Amino acid sequence: MSMLIALTISIGLLAVVATWVFLGPLAALNFQIWQAFIAWACYFHCGGKPESATKTVVCMSFGALVGALSVMLAGQLGALGGLAAPVAVGIGAAVIVLAAHLPILSTIPACVYGFASVAGLILLKGTAPLDALLPTIGSIILGAGFGWASETLAGKLAKKS
Repeated sequence: MSMLIALTISIGLLAVVATWVFLGPLAALNFQIWQAFIAWACYFHCGGKPESATKTVVCMSFGALVGALSVMLAGQLGALGGLAAPVAVGIGAAVIVLAAHLPILSTIPACVYGFASVAGLILLKGTAPLDALLPTIGSIILGAGFGWASETLAGKLAKKS
């Protein structure tokens, strides 16, 4: 079978498993299926190969850390009024771009996905920035793992044909 059909099957089946895991056993840990799906997509954005998992986890986790710190900074910039959050996000974005000088952090979009993932959890659930960081990173790691698993399974399915 073609790789596209193999990916269709593997991603479809593993999406069922991932959703069950996140909405069931991991729900109490505040892990988020939507963050895992972002990391899963990021795995393929980073090349869809085993080394893509490392790039996904490192870059997205770095972005999540910068995002959490940016939210904390916004709280400290209260004197700026309505500009506090925009200035904090701008500083965070600048940090992400500057960090791209390091090869391991060079995939800027992956870092931005992590920033957005932690910010989403903070804004949607009212989670404190540091309390949002660990479940976000856990969701990223599992999402990258599902990316790797779906690529591996698809490779095996495509070879069988």
